[in-house]
Amino acid sequence: MKYFVIGDEDTVLGFSLVGVDGQSVSKRAEALEAFDRALENKDYGIIIITEAVSDLIRDTVDKFLFTEAFPLIVEIPSAKEGKYKKDLRALVNDAIGVSL
Repeated sequence: MKYFVIGDEDTVLGFSLVGVDGQSVSKRAEALEAFDRALENKDYGIIIITEAVSDLIRDTVDKFLFTEAFPLIVEIPSAKEGKYKKDLRALVNDAIGVSL
């Protein structure tokens, strides 16, 4: 099972350092494309998405969350919004269980 991250550039870069595929997005159309891409690949068991990106496509994310069981969707705080209570390293550790 693989992970896929959708978020801002810093978040995607951070996760890529531990081998997680991902796509950096900033617009609704990009977010929808990345989300669809992640869903199409059956190797991805967990999709990690930042709250800011999730809010761009909230209707799509919520529809998926309430109708599908797989893959698992995990929302994390967005780095650019300053909501991190933990540093990026701790978020990666928590999200994928890899200690950096």
